[in-house]
Amino acid sequence: MNRKILAGVAIAVVGVVGVSAWLWSGNSSQKNDITLLGNVDIRQVSLAFQDSERIVEMRVEEGAKVTAGQVLAVLDTRTLELQAAQTEAQIEVNKKALLRLRNGSRPEEIGQAQARVDAATTDAKLAELDFQRMQSIAEETHGRGVSRQELDRAAATLKAARAKVEDQSMALRLAKLGPRSEDIEQAAAQLKASEESLALLRHRISLAELKAPTNAVVRSRLAEPGDMASPQKPVYALAIVQPKWIRAYVNEAQLARVRPGMPAEVKIDGLPDASIAGEVGYISSVAEFTPKPVQTEELRTSLVYEVRVLVKDPDDQLRLGMPATVRLAPNHPEALGKS
Repeated sequence: MNRKILAGVAIAVVGVVGVSAWLWSGNSSQKNDITLLGNVDIRQVSLAFQDSERIVEMRVEEGAKVTAGQVLAVLDTRTLELQAAQTEAQIEVNKKALLRLRNGSRPEEIGQAQARVDAATTDAKLAELDFQRMQSIAEETHGRGVSRQELDRAAATLKAARAKVEDQSMALRLAKLGPRSEDIEQAAAQLKASEESLALLRHRISLAELKAPTNAVVRSRLAEPGDMASPQKPVYALAIVQPKWIRAYVNEAQLARVRPGMPAEVKIDGLPDASIAGEVGYISSVAEFTPKPVQTEELRTSLVYEVRVLVKDPDDQLRLGMPATVRLAPNHPEALGKS
């Protein structure tokens, strides 16, 4: 009987010790957790047009969710479209000019140049015969049958006729050779310049549509239809929905226990019974004085290090600047596995 009583007492003692050890271990684990008070932070972007023109459409309002590539606002493009049409017509003119130079002279043009050479040659022969006839008369009559003035006029006519033959012969040679390579290159360069001007105008027309660079939420609508846009004047301010993080601060004693990738639990005041999973994504390597808006139990003159806890918020519950409580568990199995 005494042995049974002693065995029961021993089992009870062992049970109490086990429960106490388990309770102590749990309390110790919770005591090692790090609780941080911070605020939700997100990236923001201000969108402005690259051109200065009048706004004709503002398609979204504050609070609207937008997707990457969605058109948010539109500029008036009538002037650019008219300039593009004008440039297109100039391109056609330049194409025809370049084609004409590359094709060279047509057979009809060469034939026409040859006919002019023949006509000039005939005129030169007639002028030469007239000059020789007058010169013979002057010699036979010792200058009395033809005046010196008429003889000089015939000589000048012959000289002009021969010069015309030379001029038309040169024109014929040029017609056969065709355009110079420099002229063809110049025409090609003019066509290229016109095409580049058209490409620039079309690019400016495409920039008349202001598009969302990524999925985001419209924070501010800063212009209205009829306003004059400019590159220095934002039209929309967007809040990027992902990534989101909690900006918090740890002191030097806590810093040694915080590591990138450490799992975290985030809670907000509006949903005290729910938590959002996260992990430490950034730890500052530079100490700073605690910023005034940070809530901390330490003295405000203490040096702290910024920590960003990345969170996934598919239900879009977190808002910019919202207070949040972060609990880090350095002794958590996942945290120990990443150390």
